[in-house]
Amino acid sequence: MCPRTGRPKIDNPKSNDIKVRVDDKTIKSLDEYCKANNETRAGVVRKAINQFLGIE
Repeated sequence: MCPRTGRPKIDNPKSNDIKVRVDDKTIKSLDEYCKANNETRAGVVRKAINQFLGIE
């Protein structure tokens, strides 16, 4: 029998998505931060939500 192929399962899959509308100034600031810190938009938003909620 062949071993399973594909990506391995992860402990905490990110299967939920959120859509947020932001103005031009906010997205520009976010993109500048992401570029300066070599991070993705999603990663920064996740960190911000966790910090706001006091998680981690």
